[in-house]
Amino acid sequence: MVSGIILAAGFSRRLGLDKLLLEINHGTIIENVICAAVESSLDEIILVYRREVVKDIADSYRIKTVKNEEAKYGQSTSVVKGIRAANPTTDAYLFMVGDQPFLNSETINHMLDCRVKNPGQIIVPLYNGHAGNPVLFPVSFKNDLLLIRGDTGGRSVIQAFKDRVTHLCIEQSSICYDVDTMEDFENIKK
Repeated sequence: MVSGIILAAGFSRRLGLDKLLLEINHGTIIENVICAAVESSLDEIILVYRREVVKDIADSYRIKTVKNEEAKYGQSTSVVKGIRAANPTTDAYLFMVGDQPFLNSETINHMLDCRVKNPGQIIVPLYNGHAGNPVLFPVSFKNDLLLIRGDTGGRSVIQAFKDRVTHLCIEQSSICYDVDTMEDFENIKK
C-alpha cells in the first residue's frame, strides 16, 4: 500500500497570493495535482492544507484531508501531519507538492513501478539531471521523517541516506515545473 501525500499548506510568500488557486489547464494548480493523484494507482491520497478553500477543492474529489495549523513552522510540519494521517498499514509515502501543475498520473505510476523494482529505496525523480518531486519514501524511513524540522521537507533524510536513493529519469522535464513567483506562473502558461 502506498499513501500519496499532497503538501498544500504553504503561504506563497514569494508570489503574494495563493498560488494553488491560480487557474491553469482548465482548473486550479492544486486541482491538477489532485487529479494526477486520483487518476494514478495510489492506494490512498491525503491532502495537507492550511486554507479552507483548498480543503473544499480536495473534498470535491473525496480525498482525505488534514489541516496543518502549524504550517508557519515549515514544510516539515505538513510531512509529519501527512504521515500521521496515513493508513497504518502503508508500505510507502509518495510526497507531492501542491504547486506542480504538470504532474501526471503516468509519472506517479512510473515511480510506483520503480518502487517495486527497488524495494527499500527512496525514489527521487530526475528532470534533465536535477532532482525534483514527487519523492517516494519506504515506511522504513517513517521515524526519520517524523524528526525533520523547518522548511526542508525530506531533503535531510535523502542526504543522510544517499546510499539508499534510486534516481528515476523522467523525460518530460515540464513535469518538474512548480510555481514560486508570478514570473514562474507566466512562463508555465506559455
